[in-house]
Amino acid sequence: MTIQSIKTAMLAFAKDEDGLTIVEYAVAGGLITAAVALAFTNLGAAVLVKINALITALGGTPAS
Repeated sequence: MTIQSIKTAMLAFAKDEDGLTIVEYAVAGGLITAAVALAFTNLGAAVLVKINALITALGGTPAS
C-alpha cells in the first residue's frame, strides 16, 4: 500500500457512520439492560419483604 491509498482508506473510514450507529445501539442496549436489572432487583427485594411478612404472620421463621 502506498501512503496515498492508506490516506484514502483512513478518510473513507472516518466518514463511515455505520459503525457509529452500532455503537449507539450497543450503548442503548446496555442502558436498557441496566434499567431492567435494577427494576428486578428492587422488585425482588419488595417481594421478599412481603413473603417474609406472610411467613411471620403464619407463625413461621422468615428467610434471611
